[in-house]
Amino acid sequence: MIYKEFQDLKLSALGMGCMRLPVLNGDDAQVDETATAAMVDEAMASGVNYYDTAWGYHNGNSEIALGKALAKHPRDSFYLADKFPGYDLANMPKVKEIFEAQLKKCQVDHFDFYLFHNVCEMNIDAYLDPQYGIHDYLMEQKKNGRIRHLGFSCHGALPVLKRFLEAYGQDMEFCQLQLNYIDWTFQGGREKVELLDQYHIPVWVMEPLRGGRLARLSDAEAAPLKAMRPDETVPAWAFRFLQSIPSVTMILSGMSNLEQMKANIATFQTDAPLSEEEMKGLLAHARDMIGKTALPCTACHYCVSHCPQGLDIPHLLALYNEHAFSGGGFIAPMALSALPRDKWPSACIGCRSCEAVCPQQLKISEAMADFASRL
Repeated sequence: MIYKEFQDLKLSALGMGCMRLPVLNGDDAQVDETATAAMVDEAMASGVNYYDTAWGYHNGNSEIALGKALAKHPRDSFYLADKFPGYDLANMPKVKEIFEAQLKKCQVDHFDFYLFHNVCEMNIDAYLDPQYGIHDYLMEQKKNGRIRHLGFSCHGALPVLKRFLEAYGQDMEFCQLQLNYIDWTFQGGREKVELLDQYHIPVWVMEPLRGGRLARLSDAEAAPLKAMRPDETVPAWAFRFLQSIPSVTMILSGMSNLEQMKANIATFQTDAPLSEEEMKGLLAHARDMIGKTALPCTACHYCVSHCPQGLDIPHLLALYNEHAFSGGGFIAPMALSALPRDKWPSACIGCRSCEAVCPQQLKISEAMADFASRL
């Protein structure tokens, strides 16, 4: 197992994300605790020492299952991460209540790592609102030793990340980002990493395989990768990409069975970053993959002044591209939830005024109608 230095700690480069644990009867709320315990035992035996859970994972049962699985192991043999669930605005006044409940569910007296969960457009104002006292409370828990390291995860766009860092960056020790060779450009991952570098904040990675999409490439999609490294597995390419980014300290993978876990552990026996040529080839291939579903909007904004509904069309098209490539997911709906309903794609009246001035000749009204139908 590869290890990374973080302050005075040695962290396994691979961490076990606990959002996609094995379940019973296909019910996400029913975690298979026996299978989960077996996975944790395998991870521990293989040198994985970082485990990441959250209040909302598996309808609140991830923390319980992970707590039971880790309880049989010495407390100083693993690092446990949990998060304050600010993705739900109703939780904002409940930071103390939730934190205490999380400790009990996980059967621990402290968290090694704790995060503001999912800083995004929808909740940035609430996270920064002093009336809730979230930052102050978590800093107090850190002072008292109940949180050893404080950070945050972020699904928001670059402006949201900037606002959060301007407010709390001096107190943040790590940032968890959705990062992979698709989102390096597709979600502005590179710019986010560069901004974090300015604050000297290391990167924790979530969704390295983009919800499993990058582990399930078609034969045609996998062919260029096999040509560059014939012996590398398809999922391993996602990890090798991340091993090539110096800012990345922790890579979390949401493994659902022992087979996936053993394969990932095997990959992390070696540190094999991409060469410059391989990196260029991989990112070019990523652009090709995105281009098959994404509309090539250049965000020139010519369309915006011609929209009688006042829609931010480039922003909506970016979200449409994300939603289309992912085949759904929560990113686009989450971003839309921060907008008034009359600025959603469903507000498009199909007048095509935008299309008359679009240099790319995009069929914007059709995209808006399709986007609205997918939500």
